[in-house]
Amino acid sequence: MFKVLITDPISDKGIELLTREPDIEVDNQPDISYEELLEIVKDYDAIITRSRTPVTAELIDRGEHLKVIGRAGVGVDNVDIERASLRGILVVNTPGANTIGATELTISHMLNVLRNAHIAHQSILEGRWDRKKFMGRELYGKTLGIIGLGNIGSQVAIRAKAFGMKVLAYDPYIPREKADRLGVKLLDSLHEMLRQVDMLTIHAPLTHETRNMITRREFEIMKDGAVLINCARGGIVNEEDLLWALESGKLSGVGLDVFSKEPPSMEFIEKLKRFPNVSLSPHIGANTYESQENVAVIVAQQVIKALRGQTVEYVVNAPFPDISVLTLIKPHLDLAEKMGRFLVQWAEEGIREVHIEVRGDIAEHFHPISSAVLMGILRQVVDFPINIINASYVARDRGIKVEEVMSQDVEDFKHYIKVVVRSDSSERVVAGSVLEGHVPRIFRIDNYRVDVEPEGIMLIFENKDVPGVIGKVGSILGDAGVNIAGFRLGREKRGGIALGILNLDDPVPEEILHELSKLPEVLFVKQVIV
Repeated sequence: MFKVLITDPISDKGIELLTREPDIEVDNQPDISYEELLEIVKDYDAIITRSRTPVTAELIDRGEHLKVIGRAGVGVDNVDIERASLRGILVVNTPGANTIGATELTISHMLNVLRNAHIAHQSILEGRWDRKKFMGRELYGKTLGIIGLGNIGSQVAIRAKAFGMKVLAYDPYIPREKADRLGVKLLDSLHEMLRQVDMLTIHAPLTHETRNMITRREFEIMKDGAVLINCARGGIVNEEDLLWALESGKLSGVGLDVFSKEPPSMEFIEKLKRFPNVSLSPHIGANTYESQENVAVIVAQQVIKALRGQTVEYVVNAPFPDISVLTLIKPHLDLAEKMGRFLVQWAEEGIREVHIEVRGDIAEHFHPISSAVLMGILRQVVDFPINIINASYVARDRGIKVEEVMSQDVEDFKHYIKVVVRSDSSERVVAGSVLEGHVPRIFRIDNYRVDVEPEGIMLIFENKDVPGVIGKVGSILGDAGVNIAGFRLGREKRGGIALGILNLDDPVPEEILHELSKLPEVLFVKQVIV
């Protein structure tokens, strides 16, 4: 008999699902204090929580029989993931449960902004009858641009087409076949899409790649009078530049459910109040009864599967009950993840295929190493936790083809990892090894032999192999106050094309990258953070 303790309020649908199982005993204490929980957690096989209950290292250690921690929601900030992993306890969550709620809120903001419904409502309450003031626009016939064609973006696309809109999308990590099935035109360039849209909606996670994705530069590309909707994550849109776009008339309306700082400052809200066509909500995309039921049902299903040793789709951590194995392969897992993180930034397009080779005396640990590569790639792409257990599942779900090779045969190294990623029109390669049991090194990038420490901020540039290039690059960086911590060079042949890799102490500003790319000897320049 498994004992499950529910420590926060969840929908009755999830509780009913648990209580129907003959081998599960449910104890529902949604208001239990942390102190009380510490005293009784030792008796339970699983706990289900939301954000109220802190699942600390102390609590986990007292859970002598704990096998699974279920988080009813996406965020797991209140759970000590590392301690749970070391204890071999699964942590599961519920990504995607709020898809429809977030989708419909997006449509609500779109209609508010185009038809001024929220403002008209307020005017009636204030005793006014300003029919002429509320001349609106229709969704029908407009072009909608979607950033992020995942679960929510896809559902928005379906509903937008039902309104008679033309739908474009930008998502470098979604197969073109998916967009075709949805009747959506998938574009390779964000800026190409922005030039065409009457309305832009965002459904992407907040990552290093998407932070400040929409700035004044992007607004200037858009049509005058366009509309922006953001029900995804604060920080994707630069809020100061958003105010400029409203003030300049580049945007005729804005709908926001998310903000860079939540709750937003009153100073920012006061500035937004100057503009007549702004629709705001306090991050309520998941706040529907249906979404909360979905959360409860999904977390109950995940806990039941985990207790019975079945495959669990939404695992947040990777349990290693045998700590000696974790210690043995950790340097290789770290290297593999960094290689994946490197490649997803080094590739110029969305990755469609991943080829992973693990050779030498680490081949027996092939599966976690392969999953670590996928972790590095996917953690830059999705906004829910990726780990060794669910990385392969998520890659397959996103249409990424994974090829895997393992062998005891080696060439120059005792062991090594090689990863090849392919997009629609290009291929990128990286290979590396762990030296002396703990020193990670990348020894190949594309066709170049190198010796690079995969750490921190890396500036990589292809250049003509002629004198003076390094001096020019160093001067530009020095003038910008960017310190060079290390330098490596790879080349195919003398006088041909070379690859320079700089380890830097600070990120390179966008304008400096642009200046470097204008050097006549420099063919390509890219900043990568691993």
